[in-house]
Amino acid sequence: MASEHEKFMDMALEEARKGEEEGNSPVGTVIVKDGLVIARGHNQAITNLDLTSHAETDALRNAGPALGHLDLSGCTLYTTFEPCMMCAGAIVFAGVNTLVMGGNYNPNYGSYGAYSVEKAFELVEQSNNIHVIRGVLVEECEAISWRYRAKIARGDKA
Repeated sequence: MASEHEKFMDMALEEARKGEEEGNSPVGTVIVKDGLVIARGHNQAITNLDLTSHAETDALRNAGPALGHLDLSGCTLYTTFEPCMMCAGAIVFAGVNTLVMGGNYNPNYGSYGAYSVEKAFELVEQSNNIHVIRGVLVEECEAISWRYRAKIARGDKA
């Protein structure tokens, strides 16, 4: 029986696949409040030619209209990959209480150095109450990312 976190991470993986099908990096996000999905998002940076169209920011953009306000306190954000610095800031400013992640940033294959989302949160004073849960469906989340990276390395169309 899948846990609640696994159920919502599976939905985020569905979003990641949508992004990949559109030619984007395969990262997906769902935002949950009181056990209900209020918003979904996936990377659309390449599709939209917009560097800010990450899965997390896409879902956050969709959450405000769904709730009728911008305060996402009481929400849990599920994402298939560790959020970048930009997305970490957006998560903080939205007031999300819990971040659940699948895949983890790897400094050997990234350009952020010794980055972690926890370090990014520490830079913002009001982020001290964001609970971070790592490793939910980590194998599935990292597999989709590695498959995409291999495709790019081979020179296949993204």
